Amino acid sequence: MKKTLLLLTVIILSSCGSQKNIGTDLLDRTIDDWHDAATTASYEDYFSLMTSDAVFIGTDATENWQLQEFKTFSKPYFDKGKAWSFTPLERHIYQHNGVIYFDELLDTQMGICRGSGILKKENGVYKIAHYVLSIAVPNENVASLTELKKQWDNNYKKELLKKNY
Repeated sequence: MKKTLLLLTVIILSSCGSQKNIGTDLLDRTIDDWHDAATTASYEDYFSLMTSDAVFIGTDATENWQLQEFKTFSKPYFDKGKAWSFTPLERHIYQHNGVIYFDELLDTQMGICRGSGILKKENGVYKIAHYVLSIAVPNENVASLTELKKQWDNNYKKELLKKNY
């Protein structure tokens, strides 16, 4: 009897703590469709896959866009017939306590880049809520890259310090 009660307690407790595991195929498809919409310059499709409060962080330190700003920035690229092409080379999708987040390596016109983002449900559909794009720099090239951008960084730091303090 004690063993049965213990087993029943373990089953009940483990089922209370479990979360529904969402299939990564659906999430992969959402991210792939988003990248494909940029490649084919499908402005409406691209932005329909982002939440209404989405944020896009670009590779430049000045690129921290709320959705409307990002739409305005992006429109001329889409209007030319091809915005940008990001082809996934590797992707990892994580789910924890109802939060869906991912990272990916991408083949881009800038070489290999890393993207990371958060997906959230909006109107019952998973969409990109936050995305960060960065250029992947091999460790052996960091010193020369740091030297290359040193003056720009110093100027921008001064600008930010004036603005924020």
